[in-house]
Amino acid sequence: MHNTRHKILSQDEAARLAGKGGVVFTNGCFDILHPGHVDYLQRARDLGSCLVVGLNSDASVRRLKGPLRPVNDEGSRAAVLSALACVDYVVVFEEDTPYELIKKVAPDVLVKGGDWSVDRIVGRDVVEQGGGKVLSIPLLEGYSTTAIVDRIVALHGKEYHGK
Repeated sequence: MHNTRHKILSQDEAARLAGKGGVVFTNGCFDILHPGHVDYLQRARDLGSCLVVGLNSDASVRRLKGPLRPVNDEGSRAAVLSALACVDYVVVFEEDTPYELIKKVAPDVLVKGGDWSVDRIVGRDVVEQGGGKVLSIPLLEGYSTTAIVDRIVALHGKEYHGK
């Protein structure tokens, strides 16, 4: 696998992006990457010159999604995200929300998927106080990590033994 480790930053390294201009920030679990994620990340990247993805740690995902998640560990999820051309940097965070990370990065644009209304987006106050924009962009219909996991579980119940 091509080494994209240089794209995975610590929170302190990510803080150096503050004030650079054109920084777009989004966050999520990105457990099983699917076309909906890729479309969303590409459109988020188009909003600036640098896309930073805050990635929920394994412990954070478990608290948010339950004890059986994530399916893929944070190192694997970070590696896959960092391999995408549209993603400039990935930063893992331990908290349930990326609020502290957003304060460090101070992005020009904060974006979440259309299932989040702008008034519910964590970090909105920080970004707007800094003169930035907060956006909710539509998601590609028909894609969901939960639906993928449910399909896998259903197939397993039917003793699927793919090739």
